[in-house]
Amino acid sequence: MITPYPPWTVEDRTEPGLWLELVGANAANYADRADELISFPGITSAWWGLNANPGREDLPRKIPEFSTLGIYEVVAAFSPPTVPGGTTGLHFRRTPRPGQGVLTGTPTTGVLLVLISPRTAEGAGTLRDWADFVHIRHIAEVAVPGYSMITPYESADQSDPRFLHLYEMDSADPEATFASMRPLVEQRLGPPGSDAFDSWAWHAELRIMYVNTFSRTGVIPPVSS
Repeated sequence: MITPYPPWTVEDRTEPGLWLELVGANAANYADRADELISFPGITSAWWGLNANPGREDLPRKIPEFSTLGIYEVVAAFSPPTVPGGTTGLHFRRTPRPGQGVLTGTPTTGVLLVLISPRTAEGAGTLRDWADFVHIRHIAEVAVPGYSMITPYESADQSDPRFLHLYEMDSADPEATFASMRPLVEQRLGPPGSDAFDSWAWHAELRIMYVNTFSRTGVIPPVSS
């Protein structure tokens, strides 16, 4: 079994990349997988959690549902490991622009995983601009209780899904925290159907690949923490 570790806070997450593992139904012993990978070259921390809203139907998706999300901080020279059957691995690197939000100093107890891609290769830049300067910006500005940092990443090989937005939370119920976000944005921008809200919610290049919340079940913070 995995050794107990102190909580991982948002300040601890400083590496330039992430390795994600999207794990199918048989993930009861995922702590053993994390304990194995923490010694893999280039991996410096681990966080994993259970799907908080299996079978979500309010948002489209192109990636099949999965039960457990593993998140690993990785160094720039990281080369991905072999993944077990029933698991999808995704390697992302930070985009040049910074994350948005607040540093709370408290453990990351949940995440909202957002995976998106442009409709055309030429549209990747405009989609990135919309995400940074419109969509994420207004979410950060309404200061959703329970949200901490929102950090953008890009696929290491620029394949689908092209972009990852990792929303970190310090709340007890990540799904309820996510549900509270949209009403706050509506108060700021106006209701659906208004130009400001619709420009925030949608972009012509946007393809939503996967969106869902996950509740923390285990963590291995960086050695230095």
